[in-house]
This record gives sequence, C-alpha cells and structure tokens, in this order.
Amino acid sequence: MRTLRIRTWLLVGMLLFLVLTVLFYHFTDALEQRVLQPWWQQQTQQRDAAAGTVLREVARRQARWHDPGWQRSVRDKLAELGVGAVILAPSGAAIFRAGHIGSWMQSSRQAVVLEGGRQLGTVELFVPVRTNPLAPASAALALVLALLFVGWQIGRGVVRPLEALSRAARQIAQGHLDFALPASQVTEVAQVRAAFEVMRDGLKESIEQQAALEEERRLFIGAIAHDLRTPLFTLRAHLRGLQKGIAATPEKVAEYVDECSAQANALERLVADLFAFTRLEYLEQEPERAPLELGVLLRQTAEGVQPLAAARGITLALEAPAQPCPLLGDGHLLARAVANLLDNALRYTPEGGQIRVRWHWEDATLVFTVADTGPGIAAHDLPHLFTPLYRGDASRNRQTGGAGLGLTIARRILQAHGGDLGAANSPAGGAVFTGTLPAARPAPPPANLATATGA
Repeated sequence: MRTLRIRTWLLVGMLLFLVLTVLFYHFTDALEQRVLQPWWQQQTQQRDAAAGTVLREVARRQARWHDPGWQRSVRDKLAELGVGAVILAPSGAAIFRAGHIGSWMQSSRQAVVLEGGRQLGTVELFVPVRTNPLAPASAALALVLALLFVGWQIGRGVVRPLEALSRAARQIAQGHLDFALPASQVTEVAQVRAAFEVMRDGLKESIEQQAALEEERRLFIGAIAHDLRTPLFTLRAHLRGLQKGIAATPEKVAEYVDECSAQANALERLVADLFAFTRLEYLEQEPERAPLELGVLLRQTAEGVQPLAAARGITLALEAPAQPCPLLGDGHLLARAVANLLDNALRYTPEGGQIRVRWHWEDATLVFTVADTGPGIAAHDLPHLFTPLYRGDASRNRQTGGAGLGLTIARRILQAHGGDLGAANSPAGGAVFTGTLPAARPAPPPANLATATGA
C-alpha cells in the first residue's frame, strides 16, 4: 500500500481547500448572476428612486438642516432604505450625517445647494456596494470540507493506529504477543507499525526459542542422568564383585577389570559430550579464528583413532586433493567435530570394513566426507539424525550407544564456523556424512599450520 508523509497530507488538504474555494466561487458567482442579480437590480432601482426623492427633499429643506426633529425623520427614512447621507458646509464641516457610511458604502448621488448664487452646502447619498453574499459562505464551506478531509485522514492514518500501538504495548507488557495492527497510509506511522511488528515477531521468536531451549535442556538433563546411571550401576556392580571376591580366578578378575575400564571410558565419553554441548549451546561461545589447513586437521584426527580402527580390523583411508585447503577456525572444536564423525563411523563399521575420509575444493567452499561400510542409516532416522538426544533403535546398546549428542555437536561446530553437516546413505551401502566449511584464500597456507589444530 502506498503511503504519504504527514506534511504531504497537509499539503493535499491545502490544495483541496484552494480547489474547492475556486469551484465554490465560480458556482456561487453563476448562481448570483442568474438568481440574485435580477433581484438586486430590482431592489436597486426601487432604492435609487426612493433615495432620489429623499435627496431632493433634503436639498429643498436647507432651512431645516439644523432642526433635530427634521434630522430624526430623515434618519428614519434613510435607515428604511439602507442608505447613508451627509450634508457638508462649504467649509467641509459636517452639518448632518445619517447611516453607517463605511468602506462597504459608495457615493451614489451628490447635490450642491445654492441660494442667490451662494453655496449653502453639499448633500451626498451613499448606497451599499454590490457584492456576492455567497462568496464568504463558499470559502468557509471549502475550508470546512478541507479540514474534515484532513481530520478524517489523520484520524484513520494516525490516531487509530497510534491507539492500537498503545494497546499493543500494554499487551506486550502483559505477555500477550498475538495482536494485529491496522495499516496506515501515513509514512511515519507505517514505519513505526513495521518496526513494532518486527519487534513483536522477534520477541515471539525469542520466546519460542527459549521455550524450545528449556524443553531441550530438560530432556538433555534427563537423558544424561539416565546414560550416566547405566555405566555407574555396572561399574559399581563389578567393583562390588571384586570387593566380595566373587571373581575368584585371575581370568575372572581380568574380565571384571576390563568391564570396569569399558564403563569408565563410557563415562568419560558422556562427560566429554556434556561439556562440548554445554559449551556450544548454553554458553553460545563464538569459535576462535586461527589459520588452519583442513588436510592437516583431518590427518591428525584420523591418527588419533587409527589404533582403535586397527584393533577392530577396520581400514582407515584418506584421500587428499593436490592443493592445500586453508581455512580460519577453532582447531580444537573442528578436531572434536571430525573425531565425533570418525567415532560414529567406528561404531557402525563391522570388522574388516572400511572408513574413507575425503576432502576437496568446491569454488570458495571446502568439502569433506566421512563414509563407512556399515549398515547405513534407517530412512525414518535420517530427518532426526542431528536432533539432540535422538538415537535410532539400532544404536541403543552398549557397543554403539551414547548420549545422542555426537552428531549434533559436530553439526553445530561446523555451523558456528559458517558451514554445515549433512548425512545420507551411499548407493554402495553405508553412511556418508558431508561437511562444508568456508575456505580461506589465498592458498597454500603457511607451513606451520600443522601445529594450529590444538587437538
């Protein structure tokens, strides 16, 4: 909808007043010429005839010019006719004056009274100036209509929207954000309305995000408490068995100790996930920006999981491009994201399988993939794979279980760096996780970037 500024509306009102004044003037002038002018001419002729009679009578009665009684009778006659008269002595002094002689009166007739060749005085009559009596009314009507138009526009475009804004402000103070504001054709009010709606939408989004965060926090605490309880219970049971001598043979003791070590590792992984998720989600920490080389970061992280992969008979293959892949980011967080992806691949890759890590340039973006030869991702799990605390049914066991935060943490780390993480199934079988990061130009990076990962 097109809007105009307040001063423009006022200018429109002034132009409307001028246009209406001109139109009404021409209308009343035509009306006066067709209706009032014939009547006025008839009245003028009758008045002029009567005024001529009075003038002749006054001129003949020079002996009574100073008679108060005669003057009263003349004033009465002149008042009935609506004319004025003045008798001036030869010196210019007024001998007699009747009627209101002002700017709306004009001289009609004049007679010089002589006696024996000597001037006794001058008698002069004044009649009203002929005007259009509808002209002032037309100007007043035009002004009223212009004021009504401007007032209506201000009421519709300013007053009512401002009243609605006032009510909306009180609703916001009470926590109610579902309200609608009327549109306005006044630019200033429309701008305030738009800003108010942006504020309302921002508050609603913030409240919804806060509610979602609180719900996620509640689920997160419940899931962590549940996942911590399971290894703690198992750890306590085996320690108690060792304490009471249930493990009577060296082989049984070694089995109990291995189980305690496995549960301690599970606890360590849960605590690490909890710390990383809290750092990303609740503290909303901005990642540090330092020069890195993606190939160096991927190789160093892969070296950290190589012993575990070798112990399970899993091949870990790296495919690097010919040119370096520089970027700016937090080496510790990015290494954690890659480690989570490799850890996820190790969980689902069977013995004798393969994990393949590749990276390359795509325009100004660095792309890396982590592909495994596991069972892949169930179709109903794909849409929820990066949801915090979500775990597919196949992962709920001691070998592959976790808090359901590893992939979420990896994705949020990449998103915090301006990239993203996606998941799909390979046509040949297995899962493929694809990460993107903005590249830092120019390439190649400095030679000492290998120490910048901080892993």
